[in-house]
Amino acid sequence: MFRGQFTYSIDSKGRIAIPARLRKHVTAEANDTFVMTRGLSNCIDIYPLDEWQRIEEKLLQLNSFQPDDARFIRMFVQFASEDVMDGQSRILIPSTLINYAKIEKEVLILGALKKIEVWNPKVYDEYLSQSVQTYEEIAAKVMATK
Repeated sequence: MFRGQFTYSIDSKGRIAIPARLRKHVTAEANDTFVMTRGLSNCIDIYPLDEWQRIEEKLLQLNSFQPDDARFIRMFVQFASEDVMDGQSRILIPSTLINYAKIEKEVLILGALKKIEVWNPKVYDEYLSQSVQTYEEIAAKVMATK
């Protein structure tokens, strides 16, 4: 599982390094390959290939003749891009995703359990400040046993 936060730079070609503490959780089945797409909150979601394949299996269960299902599939998959880590543990982020996430030079890399999120640090701070609930309130709500 991916966890933690790291501040890195994106290079002029659009590459970011996957932090070593996150890389150690990438399974051999992923073959150092990642799939990235638009996140739900102006960030980039990066999945190891094996986890992405599990997501695709879920997408295949959706009914592509249902408008909401078809729209979600299109919107989620149209920006998906695959890349293999190079010798310096970097992956190339497509410019469409860099623009979507408003990435400039610095990136905030977050471990988010089964995926990695890449944020513009300023956008992430804005995202956190827009929450109307406190961390404690959210924790009580989502972690409550039912």
